[in-house]
Amino acid sequence: MEHHLLCLSSSSPASVLRLPRTASHSTDSLIPSPSMSRPNLSVSCRGRFGGGGGDGPLDSSSARDVLGVEPSCSPAELKASFRAKVKQYHPDVNREGDSDAMIRLVIQAYEMLSNYSRSDIIESECLDPFDEPECEALDLFVNELLCVGKGCPYSCVKAAPHAFTFATSGGTARATSRGNGDDYQVQVAVGQCPRNCIHYVTPSQRIILEELLDSVMGVPYDTSAEADLLYSLIVKAKFENNRFRKPKKQPKHSTNHVDWY
Repeated sequence: MEHHLLCLSSSSPASVLRLPRTASHSTDSLIPSPSMSRPNLSVSCRGRFGGGGGDGPLDSSSARDVLGVEPSCSPAELKASFRAKVKQYHPDVNREGDSDAMIRLVIQAYEMLSNYSRSDIIESECLDPFDEPECEALDLFVNELLCVGKGCPYSCVKAAPHAFTFATSGGTARATSRGNGDDYQVQVAVGQCPRNCIHYVTPSQRIILEELLDSVMGVPYDTSAEADLLYSLIVKAKFENNRFRKPKKQPKHSTNHVDWY
C-alpha cells in the first residue's frame, strides 16, 4: 500500500497553490541567515487531544532527543532525521498510540533546533497532504481566527457537543474528535456556522493546520504572514479534498479451474 508522506514536498510544482512567502529562503537548508532571526520563544508541546508530548516547553536537549540527533549534527542530518521521524509517526503508518502528539512534537523540536519559524517549515516541507490528500476528508478543523466563540448564536458546541468544545483560553470553538465528518449533528453544526470557520480535512492536513494555527494564536509578534499561509492551505485543502475519489476495490479473481459440466 502506498503512503503519502506528511512532510515531503511535491515533485510537481505546477500543481502547488501559490502561497505567500513568509520569508526569503531556500528549501535546500532550513537554517536561516542572521537577518531572519526571530524572538527566542520557548516551544509549547501541548497536544489538542491530550496524551504524548506533555505540557512543558522543549529545551535544546530534549528537542535533540525527540529527533535522535547529536549536538554536532549538520543541517542536512537534522533535516533527514526530521523527515524520518515524521514518516515514522504518520497516521497511515503509526496506527497505535497518539501520532498527532508525536508529529507535533517532532515539528516543534525541529523548529527549535533549526531556529526556523513553524510556518516556514510547513511551507517548505509539509505541502504533500494538500496536493494529494491521503484519504477522504472526515476530520474537522476550526479556524479559531474567525470563530465567534461562546457568543455565536449558532454554536457548534451546542449543536454537536460530542465533536466540539470551547478552548480554555480565548473561548473559541475547537474540534475534539476525529472522523466525524459524516455525523448528522456535525453536518448541521458546519452548515449553520455563520463565519464558515469549520472545515472538513484529512488527518494529515488537520495536524499541519492546527500546528500553524497554534503558531499564530497568542504570540507577541506579527503573524499576518502565518495567517495568510493558514488561509491559503485551507483553500487548497478544500479544493483538493473535493476532487478526492476513493480508490476502487479490485474484484477478486479465482485462479481455480471451474468445471461447469
